[in-house]
Amino acid sequence: MKQKILLIIVSLLYIAFFILPFQQDIKIQSLIALVIIQILWIGKVFPLAYSSLLVMLLFSFHFFTYEETLTYVGSDVVWLLFSTFIISKAFIDSGLADRLSLSILKLSRGASKALILISIFLVFILSILVPSNVGKASLLTSVFDSLIRSLKTFNKASNLGKSLFIGITYLIPITGAFIATGASSTIYAYSLLTDIGPSIHYLKWILIFGMPIIIFAILLWIIFIIIFPPEKINKELLLKLIDEKITELGQMSVREKKMLGIMGFTLILWITQNMHGYSIPLIGLLGACLTIFPGIGVWKWDQAKKSVDWDIFLFFASTLMVSGMLLETGTIDWLSGNLNQMLALQTPFKTVLILVLLTSLMRIMFVNVLGFLAIMLPLAISLGDVLTGITALTLAKAVFLAGIPGFFFITQSPVHLISYSYGHFSEKDLFKVGMVSSFAWILVILGAFAFYW
Repeated sequence: MKQKILLIIVSLLYIAFFILPFQQDIKIQSLIALVIIQILWIGKVFPLAYSSLLVMLLFSFHFFTYEETLTYVGSDVVWLLFSTFIISKAFIDSGLADRLSLSILKLSRGASKALILISIFLVFILSILVPSNVGKASLLTSVFDSLIRSLKTFNKASNLGKSLFIGITYLIPITGAFIATGASSTIYAYSLLTDIGPSIHYLKWILIFGMPIIIFAILLWIIFIIIFPPEKINKELLLKLIDEKITELGQMSVREKKMLGIMGFTLILWITQNMHGYSIPLIGLLGACLTIFPGIGVWKWDQAKKSVDWDIFLFFASTLMVSGMLLETGTIDWLSGNLNQMLALQTPFKTVLILVLLTSLMRIMFVNVLGFLAIMLPLAISLGDVLTGITALTLAKAVFLAGIPGFFFITQSPVHLISYSYGHFSEKDLFKVGMVSSFAWILVILGAFAFYW
């Protein structure tokens, strides 16, 4: 019933602003198109891929030519997303991700506080090796759930479970911004920020965003220890459980060794991008193809193609179209002009503060980070071009970080839903720690703007 009502609203909006023979300002049409798109996506009127195809039709008939629309599907960052699907799934499917995760968790030596800190370190490592937030969430939740349930048979571990699973909920999206290939939203941001900051390469990206993310991760560890004091656990028991799970994996297989080589080769090329000049998307496609290549690869094409989320693939392309439409029609410039009148007399610090708070509040209403950033990042860049005392690149950095995490509700991303489904924390727990964590995150962003960027 809900979908039918939303479909009627979408149809009426489309007829009123695009079909009826009234002269409409193209900026008004673009805003109405934005409303239609958000209703389709957020309201889940149709499956995501089909909604994205409808968006392509809308843009082809009213804003671009069909050929121009297709150029977004062929964009290099769209194919980088395609490549990361294959690379991350191959890494997990080979068994190497499980072995690496358990080996790193063993570094905690069985201490509960150290285990939380090591789990945070593990998320950072996986953000480099598994360029998919959902992939990282699925992997870590299964590993942590097995450990916590085994521990609970001998002693209490509820607070430890809350810290580990809420930590996944917050840190996976945030560490997805740690590297340029960390998540679909980061790949999108990378495509925009490199346009206005052409000197940005793989290592430069880590330098820009790594420091504030690491500082927040340390603060989050302290917050967890204070709000959810971890129970004292039997160190020998925890280490025994981890050893047992590593033993179950057996000796390192040939597939794992091959995958380790492919990942290492791909990462080296990404890191040395500014030396050899090959683009990150091109290197990503090379890495994806190596996972399938006879003798070198770890699986066959029939398996690899199933790892690609074609719905997200089309959705990602359509978000690029949304940004392009808002820019081409002058809508972003018009919105930034109105905001500029409000912010013109503010200091650069107050401007960033207002936009970070505005972005954080608006993020609550958006389930999909990528769709949200498709609106906010072009707006921040356009606004930075007209404001004095602050660059478009700096403003976009702050808005990008502010728009990634969802601190309060389980509906704010698929990662939240995956982590919550295991039952180790409640919505009240998430909101409670989210109030403190969101404040700390905003302070970190403002500190990065004032002292680091």
